[in-house]
Amino acid sequence: QVQLVESGGGLAQAGGSLTLSCAASEYTFNNYRMAWFRLPPGEEREFVATFSWSGSNTYYADSVKGRFTISRDNSKNTVYLQMNDLKPEDTAVYYCAVQETSTQPYFSPEGYEHWGRGTQVTVSS
Repeated sequence: QVQLVESGGGLAQAGGSLTLSCAASEYTFNNYRMAWFRLPPGEEREFVATFSWSGSNTYYADSVKGRFTISRDNSKNTVYLQMNDLKPEDTAVYYCAVQETSTQPYFSPEGYEHWGRGTQVTVSS
């Protein structure tokens, strides 16, 4: 059974940085898409970042492009989200997710079969 555990969330000041980690149990990243989503307070879950199916490209939401970086370590079954120049509007619960099939666009939460429990990120102004 796939288990995804996020960590690294917390409180940061605007302009600061945080790095989130998502550890997967008994899972390989080679054939599936890993992604980060977030749920801002009072809003719907939104796409943040992911890899292409080949793993050679990355995709980002416009709101985080140039500030966030997604990466992964296959030997550790872990995906990371480096978040720099944080803004108050980045405040959200951040989730990692796994997509097993490519029937849905990479930015659609409905296309992901497995989710972690999330980690809270709060950015103060």
